[in-house]
Amino acid sequence: MKTHYQVLAETLERRLEVISDNQLRDTDPQEQLRQLQQVSESIQKWHTYHKGKIPSQLNHFLMQSSLGKALDYVKSEGLN
Repeated sequence: MKTHYQVLAETLERRLEVISDNQLRDTDPQEQLRQLQQVSESIQKWHTYHKGKIPSQLNHFLMQSSLGKALDYVKSEGLN
C-alpha cells in the first residue's frame, strides 16, 4: 500500500513528465495542457486534503508552487 507521500511524489514526477514531453507539445499542445491541468489539480487536491498534517517546509513548497523543491523534499526526507 502506498503512503500518501508516495502518491504525492508520483504525482509530482508525472507533472515533470508531462512538462518535458516535447513530442506531445509539438504534436498536440492542447492535450499536453489538459494533462498538465489534470495533474496540477491532483497536486492541489492532495495539498488541500493534507494541509496542516504535513511538514511545514513541504507545505511551504506546495503553497508557493515550488513543485520541484517539494519533490526533492519528499525524496530527501525519505517520505516516499
